[in-house]
Amino acid sequence: MRIAQVAPLFESVPPRRYGGTERVVSYLTEELVRQGHRVTLFATGDSRTSAELVPILDRPLRGDPHWMMYALIQLERVVERAADFDILHFHTDHLHYPLLRYLDVPVVTTLHGRLDIPGLEPLHRVFPDAAVVSISEAQRAPLRDARWVGTVPHGLPSSLYRPGTGAGGYLAFVGRISPEKRLDRAVEISRRTGLPLRIGAKVDPADRKYFEREIEPLLATPGVHFLGEIDDRQKRELLGEASALLFPIDWPEPFGLVMVEAMACGTPVIAFRGGSVEEVLRAGVTGAIVDTVDEAVAALPAVLALDRAGCREEFERCFSARRMARDYVRVYERLMDTSRRVPAPGWSAGAASHG
Repeated sequence: MRIAQVAPLFESVPPRRYGGTERVVSYLTEELVRQGHRVTLFATGDSRTSAELVPILDRPLRGDPHWMMYALIQLERVVERAADFDILHFHTDHLHYPLLRYLDVPVVTTLHGRLDIPGLEPLHRVFPDAAVVSISEAQRAPLRDARWVGTVPHGLPSSLYRPGTGAGGYLAFVGRISPEKRLDRAVEISRRTGLPLRIGAKVDPADRKYFEREIEPLLATPGVHFLGEIDDRQKRELLGEASALLFPIDWPEPFGLVMVEAMACGTPVIAFRGGSVEEVLRAGVTGAIVDTVDEAVAALPAVLALDRAGCREEFERCFSARRMARDYVRVYERLMDTSRRVPAPGWSAGAASHG
């Protein structure tokens, strides 16, 4: 199968540090190549891939206010090459929707972010044939009437993380510091349980004032260690030696890749209920799902007693890149079949469903 993968331009593929979407695009691209497909990746020029790379610009656009110009250049490059592919797979939100009716090749878009955003519902009423994939069933809730053609949970290469010992005796928080990620809850759990907290997280410019006002004072709490933004090697070490990962979200999390990264290290997770959490974690196997800080503190002894090998086995069973790629290939095949059966003007007339 000839597949185009269209990545965001905010980070390289894979990202050097933070960047969940670009990371998943990399895992998917490399696994599709491994499975024998001909894959072309439209991404930044410093991306690393075994697929054919179409570089759009030299360096990532994180923080660049002029990113839209480069996104339009990328879209033009994809359209120029569209006839070379059996399927176009976008990971770049909605900018390409107006072109869908003019393309003769099937197009699918994975929506990686939150969908409770003003304008998304009317947008999908205007473009009802846009075939979209969710990364969890919970993610779909605000956009029930979109043309959903699949739910494909993220997956990681099985060799990327190895089970750690958990001997570090600390709790971990990994990701991004923002109001909805609730690092303040993690600090409180650490304080009340007496276990140190190590934080590997970035601060976006948009969240800088929140960080300085709400979070920076908490970093002086005894036992709290702020590592800043970390790379893959540091993340493997941090998660592998952690007693547990804290995922204290306060928003409808679309997926939460770090939960799976922890499971791949054999590290159990204490997560606050919301969004995809109940789809990703198995309570009593890979962690605990809680609603309050009190519940998180009470759950910690049982979580620390969980079998780390069982966490790793759950990762291998449910969240491998191999499974993710096979799920996407099934989506591609259905869309290609629909395209063959439905004549012009629209490849996207009709509907396919995936459980």
